[in-house]
Amino acid sequence: MRRSRINAIMAEADETIRRHGFALPPFAYWSPGSFAEKADEARHVIDSRCGWDITDYGKGRYDEMGLFLFTLRNGRLGDLERGRGMCYAEKLLISKQDQLSPMHTHVIKAEDIINRGGAPLIIELYGSDDAGNFAEDKGGTVMCDGILRPYAPGEKLKLMPGESVTLMPGDWHAFWGEGGEVLIGEVSTVNDDETDNVFREPIGRFSDVEEDVAPTHLLVSDYARRLG
Repeated sequence: MRRSRINAIMAEADETIRRHGFALPPFAYWSPGSFAEKADEARHVIDSRCGWDITDYGKGRYDEMGLFLFTLRNGRLGDLERGRGMCYAEKLLISKQDQLSPMHTHVIKAEDIINRGGAPLIIELYGSDDAGNFAEDKGGTVMCDGILRPYAPGEKLKLMPGESVTLMPGDWHAFWGEGGEVLIGEVSTVNDDETDNVFREPIGRFSDVEEDVAPTHLLVSDYARRLG
């Protein structure tokens, strides 16, 4: 993805988030230079990869298959392994009309996916085989706002604003906005996007960036190279 396109998506997403009555934390608006200056005091933000995250899954078709994310808070895997401390994460996501976030599951992470406002959110669901692999003939059971709900293989769950679903490891899911843009909340166990995403098809979680302009704000995928 071109950096100019990433900068534009950030500006559009910030406007969408504000329109729905949410606000991003102060570090969201740091310039790359300010982030470098504050790196020591912001070590948790950097190490837990909080911040801006925009992906086209390496396919170069962001409007068709892509996702905007902002990680608001995140613990460490060490906390989760010890069973104490900051064992949770929270994100805001934006899925545009018919913009696919492709079929995947997680090894460790359980997550609540919440429609925070806008269009209906469609979540396509499949179960796993005994080894945890995608199974096109398997369904399962999820909780929708705490109520158990069985799903058939390939069933499309429609979440209206305010509604949510709890997805466990082994619940394979893809999602998109129906008829418009949707603001999504995600509350989960500790999030590790480098190792805990398992996609049905081999795709990249993070995009390669063409540096055609300077970044307005850093992506989480910029941290290792620019901040150390």
